[in-house]
Amino acid sequence: MMNQDEKEKYKRAKKQIEELKGFYIHLAIYTVINTFLLINIYLHTDNFWQWPHFITLGAWGMGLFFHASKTFGFNLLFGKNWEERQIQKYIEKDKKEMDKFK
Repeated sequence: MMNQDEKEKYKRAKKQIEELKGFYIHLAIYTVINTFLLINIYLHTDNFWQWPHFITLGAWGMGLFFHASKTFGFNLLFGKNWEERQIQKYIEKDKKEMDKFK
């Protein structure tokens, strides 16, 4: 029988695994679709390096990058543990406001 703390750890681990699985599915679809797209462009275009051909590849690649950053927990804009620090800040703020009414 699991206690409450073990259940919470299990939930967090399961959520992380689901996010990881979602990212790998996204990566696989990106790879397959864009491989076929690039092969098709290469075979049926006189000038392979025209920029409109790569909009899908680049835009989707950026989306994949942000998906990876969320899944693996890195964030170039906010740094490591930024979200947790913000949560703690608001908890402390709320706690101080509640103490005013006591």
